[in-house]
Amino acid sequence: MSLDAVRRSSRYGVALMAAMALAGCSVFQQRDQMAQFNTAYTQGNYAIAASAMQFDQKGDDKGGNHVLELLHQGEAYRLEGEFHDSIAAFDKAEAGMKYLDTEGFASSATENVMSVLVNESTRDYRALMSEAIMVNTYKGLSFLAEGNSEYARVEFNRADDRTRRAVDFFSEEIAEQRRALQNDPQNARMVQRSVQSEGMRSVLEAHYGDPSGWSVYPNYIVPASTYLHGLYFLASGEGGSDIERASTSLSRVADMVPGNTVAKADAQLAADLASGRQSRSDLPPMVWVLYENGLGPVLEEIRFDVPLFISHGDRASVIFTSIALPRYRERSAVAGSLTAQSGSTETARTQNLAQMGKVISTEMQARFPSVLTRAISGAVVKGMIQHQATESLGVAGQLGSIIYTLATTQADLRGWQALPDHWEIARLGRPADGEVILGDTARGTLGTVDVPDQPFTLIYVKRPTAQAPATVMLLDLEGRRSGQCYTLASGEDERRPCTVQDAL
Repeated sequence: MSLDAVRRSSRYGVALMAAMALAGCSVFQQRDQMAQFNTAYTQGNYAIAASAMQFDQKGDDKGGNHVLELLHQGEAYRLEGEFHDSIAAFDKAEAGMKYLDTEGFASSATENVMSVLVNESTRDYRALMSEAIMVNTYKGLSFLAEGNSEYARVEFNRADDRTRRAVDFFSEEIAEQRRALQNDPQNARMVQRSVQSEGMRSVLEAHYGDPSGWSVYPNYIVPASTYLHGLYFLASGEGGSDIERASTSLSRVADMVPGNTVAKADAQLAADLASGRQSRSDLPPMVWVLYENGLGPVLEEIRFDVPLFISHGDRASVIFTSIALPRYRERSAVAGSLTAQSGSTETARTQNLAQMGKVISTEMQARFPSVLTRAISGAVVKGMIQHQATESLGVAGQLGSIIYTLATTQADLRGWQALPDHWEIARLGRPADGEVILGDTARGTLGTVDVPDQPFTLIYVKRPTAQAPATVMLLDLEGRRSGQCYTLASGEDERRPCTVQDAL
């Protein structure tokens, strides 16, 4: 072997080792951190869960490199009642999601190259649009807990605005992928030929499934967020246009869950208020229950061999190589529904409103062409590397390139794992004494909450697992007064003001 060949071999080996080390170390750290978070989160130890997602903030004041950690921190702080810290974390996460709000879609050149040569996990985390909508929704709830109606209004409006812009966002994401491919016309031709081949479609359907057959919602919305947007403006709207907003949002949700009598009644109430058939001042005090139940879907890797078209000069050939794609799998829900009993006269039972899995499937169906194209693009490039390494370095190059391909072919399995499996809703009148007994149909009574004497109250309940206590927040939907927080489990409860920071 010549001196030049040895040098080329050394450089090639160093590059491969560096790429594999980067991919392996990054993925290991992410999975270890998520494991620590989930262990604490599923038990209801939210302070420990938040600390598991700590990171060095030096040089990243806007959170662009740590969106995923900030999402988990924000929700853990919120459930702990630390609303100031929660809002701060979500603010930074939003700042890091700037690609969702600007036309500057394209990643840096370095990020694009690394994602092709290694895998998607080397890129900064790109939040789902549904995750961004939930950030604004959780911030809106946090501001209501603090009695800050002005800021709650801003957040619920931002969630609604993101919902309306979702279609344009997904169209632009696909256009970005096309522009990225145009920077390398030869690679683009090979990728497109592979993606559009009958063999690819057949293998994909056999091993991954057909995305067009996924169970999805008709619109790119998070029904729970749209529902809360409608409730907020129904309760606190300052004029006719606000009530129209409430009517539009609640009607959209009711149309998506035709069997939900609560959503139907809320939509009718908003329509009556908007038309003038009903006056808000004549309504009796009302109480809504929103129940966030269980653990939302997580990503798993599906790896299989696909046919790729590879060009070598004037010659084209088909090779089979592995790709790895992310696919969501369901986790678990807490058995049973919530009940809310008002004395001995009225008992309301929550009805299913929306499933997080269906929300994500709706978005992933729109995003899948880009996900598949990026996976195929990476496989094509690695196939070319194998061919060139074999021609230049013989068996050693072939072996090294195969090891490199196996080590770096990984799906990006990152996601916000603090979202629920599903949401349920109920509605009842406020009892004269204010006492509402909460329970669930599987385990019996959870505890009693004291509903303040106010026109519109939201009893917000979140319970990730049966092992975790139920976190309960009593919120004034008009935003005129701060809320109360409860932790309910097995009939024992802990009560505290929601505005923990203000009490210090």
